[in-house]
Amino acid sequence: MSNPSRPIPHSVSVIENFADFYESWLTTQRSLLEQLLHVSQITDYKEERQLGLIKQVLAHYQLYHEEISKAVSEDVFRTFSAPWLTSYERTLLWISGFKPSIVFRLVDSAVKDLTPAQAASLEELKADVKRKERDLTEAMASLQETVAAPPLVGLARRAGRLVDGEICEMKNAIEELKIGMLGVFYSADLLRGSTMKRVMEILKTDQTLRPLAAATEFQQRIRRWGIQRDSQRTRTI
Repeated sequence: MSNPSRPIPHSVSVIENFADFYESWLTTQRSLLEQLLHVSQITDYKEERQLGLIKQVLAHYQLYHEEISKAVSEDVFRTFSAPWLTSYERTLLWISGFKPSIVFRLVDSAVKDLTPAQAASLEELKADVKRKERDLTEAMASLQETVAAPPLVGLARRAGRLVDGEICEMKNAIEELKIGMLGVFYSADLLRGSTMKRVMEILKTDQTLRPLAAATEFQQRIRRWGIQRDSQRTRTI
């Protein structure tokens, strides 16, 4: 027989706990960065150990991918606003993540020993990724125009005075917007993952370590800058 006084377990909200997850994830990332910088500076490091570290780093990013996907499924609107990030970090977001083409800038700055064939393959891939980014940016802009469209704005302004038919219309509009945002997010996330995978197929193992280190260092740096800026802004208020 069940105990009526027993508390009902509270379901764990991914969104509510994402800030804690992200801080823990960044802590592990800092440790991986130290290893990446160390290994990338040793020219005769065994390829087997280099590959092992690359797999570790990619598994760490995969963990983030899995958690952010859960968060998006739970509440796409809050996920896009990314409350766990600093205000500076949010200015750099592209569809709730980094822009895939940033990988090519990191490769350019970190890998100086590309062969002509590698350089040509990267340029071809870059053009393809840029085109897909434009398509997704346009899709996101179209969704934003839907939000600003007169019918939906009018309903939103009269939120407290809607009749039954209008309430249903508002719910349907929000649900359509949610479905559209989910579709754009998953397409963008797929492009982020596929871009990194295709770049790694072009680079050699020791070359791959360098942009991975650069990407990890970049993310850590903008986190520090964001915290400092938010702290300074708070003190001046």
